[in-house]
Amino acid sequence: MIQPHVITLGTAGGPKVWTDCPGRTGISTAVVVGDRHYVVDAGYGTGQQMAAAGLDPARWGGLFITHLHSDHVADLPALMLFSPYHLADRIDRPVPVIGPGDRGVLPEVSPHADTPPRPAAPDRPTPGVVGLMERTVEAFATDLNDRILDSLRPNPLDLFSPQEITVPGDVGYDPNHTPSPAMEPWTVFEDDRVRVTTILVEHPPIAPAFAFRFDTDEGSVTISGDTCETANTVRLARDTDLLLHEAIDFEWVEELYAGRTGPLAEASRLHHYKSHTSVEGACRVAREAGARHLALHHLVPGAVDHDPWSRGADLFPGAFSVPRDLDTITFGARS
Repeated sequence: MIQPHVITLGTAGGPKVWTDCPGRTGISTAVVVGDRHYVVDAGYGTGQQMAAAGLDPARWGGLFITHLHSDHVADLPALMLFSPYHLADRIDRPVPVIGPGDRGVLPEVSPHADTPPRPAAPDRPTPGVVGLMERTVEAFATDLNDRILDSLRPNPLDLFSPQEITVPGDVGYDPNHTPSPAMEPWTVFEDDRVRVTTILVEHPPIAPAFAFRFDTDEGSVTISGDTCETANTVRLARDTDLLLHEAIDFEWVEELYAGRTGPLAEASRLHHYKSHTSVEGACRVAREAGARHLALHHLVPGAVDHDPWSRGADLFPGAFSVPRDLDTITFGARS
């Protein structure tokens, strides 16, 4: 029996390509249980990394999207467009794609704006995972219809089954004011290998933003998604075997914006502080949750000329690691 493990398909964070660090691609993590795998997020390069990891499309149990920032879904269109070739035998077993629904309201304009910006796609400005996938098919309809009509290939929406997570109505959630109210986790997926629970985390202005926990017969792994330091992450990760938590180097943030003034610089700088977690914060979350192993990923910056991450080994009493792309980390009783 194969021990449950994760494969860190991509470990870099942020909507950019870290060209000076070829060892880190866009954020994506595979949870492997037996001969089945489940993928969390689809940052740039995910499809190529899945192939490099030897993950068989026939044994793909589901795709879970933590939130709809581009660095977490950039490769979803590619996965969809190439699916008629890689998932053609899944027509009767479409891959579940589980993620956020429509936000319902635009985020508030930054107080640093001189004039209110014009939102993109004002007719449907906050689509969820269903809208994202439907619009992908619309945008590539010329290509897809060539292949559907001429080559008799299936429609990607017949190979993937998007399912939007419904936030419980009694928790006090509001995307602009209370994006991560205190709450208990709830189940969003279950099969004969895993039970997946989720909770709201805090990554303003985007909402909803989710963390996911995978429980198996042998152990558990929790993936924070993008978030500042939150009590909800602690609740979801309680006694987990492995916690994969995002991390940002705030010293790098200060260096990046040093000497830069104006609304854009100030709004961007403050976004990092209200939306992400330091190494110290990730270690606090892991300690309070009682996690056995803390691994940092979604690293911002994805490339630096020094190591801002390893100090976590002195701050967290359990196992600590900073994996690179395509690393394997086992979890559970036999780890």
